[in-house]
Amino acid sequence: MLRSKAKETRSAGRFLRTRMGLKRSKKIGLPPGTLVHVGEKHVDKVKISVIDYSQTSFQQKEITNISELEPFKESQTTSWINVEGINDVTAVEAIGGLFHLHPLVLEDIVNATQRPKIEDAEDYLFIVLKVLYYSEESDEMALRQLSLVLGPTFLLTFQEGPGTLFDSVKERLKDGNVRIRKSGPDYLAYCLIDTVVDNYFAVLEKLAEKIEALEEDVVTDPSRQTLQEIHGLKTDMIYLRKSIWPLREVVNTLGRGESALIKDATLPYLRDVYDHTIHAIDTMETLRDIISGTLDIYLSSVNNRLNEIMKVLTIIATIFMPLTFLSGWYGMNFKDMPELAWRWGYPMVIGIAIIMATGMFVYFKRKNWL
Repeated sequence: MLRSKAKETRSAGRFLRTRMGLKRSKKIGLPPGTLVHVGEKHVDKVKISVIDYSQTSFQQKEITNISELEPFKESQTTSWINVEGINDVTAVEAIGGLFHLHPLVLEDIVNATQRPKIEDAEDYLFIVLKVLYYSEESDEMALRQLSLVLGPTFLLTFQEGPGTLFDSVKERLKDGNVRIRKSGPDYLAYCLIDTVVDNYFAVLEKLAEKIEALEEDVVTDPSRQTLQEIHGLKTDMIYLRKSIWPLREVVNTLGRGESALIKDATLPYLRDVYDHTIHAIDTMETLRDIISGTLDIYLSSVNNRLNEIMKVLTIIATIFMPLTFLSGWYGMNFKDMPELAWRWGYPMVIGIAIIMATGMFVYFKRKNWL
């Protein structure tokens, strides 16, 4: 059993190193710009899709050959090219070559352990975000990377794997939403970032529900499993903080309008996302404080429970202490003990023991020690 527990601990350690971005040993010694996928593999084959639209037109298609992306590089319409599966470094490199992306940008795209950031390459903006998912089946939080490359007429998105988070944006494009169809790729990038931030609140709501239920367990019936759940929630909040805090600076940089790729009409929407990001950070910090307080409550509850047990055991030992003295007194092997020859000696000793025990019990009860 001890060996299996140690094995579970080592597995958890490997999982933690992967999620926190510490397992990058295979990149040591390689020259800058070398494409090496770092992270979990979510798909076996890369999937590329294109949504090309304008105010009056809409086209959606699946790409089987990367050369098919050539017409969308400098088209008069807006092109959203979505890539699902960054573990295929060959496909990522080919797409990067087609759109003239810097090798260091491509290196960051295939490295799923990046922190949220923004880089201005003049011809395009490179943005890295962290997308949070909450699985109802496993009751766990998942963290995936989303990379955006914003160009004059196109938006490239690189996702670790398939997902349904942006289906609402696709439906708005398909249904002919006036604002998003007549706006350029900068507004489309805003829509995706806004969806990511709004999804943070959905995950925070789930975590808040778990924390609320956990608080009740801590007060009523704290157990070892409760402590494990508290530790798990504290770990989740660390990942949340690592994902949300840097995003504040990313959105703030976009909202300042320093890049020519961001139109003035999009700036108010980006500032609104910035407000949402600040709200998400405040909510996250509040939940972190609640979890820390829950841990303190757990420790207090366990200590109080232990104190109650010790109090009961102490009272029982105190009640039996004079009875032990009485039995030890008459257990002595002296020959001339007058009480040993009395006919009613044994009932008398039993009566004295009952009176002493009852008297001490009543005394403790009046003192509210029981």
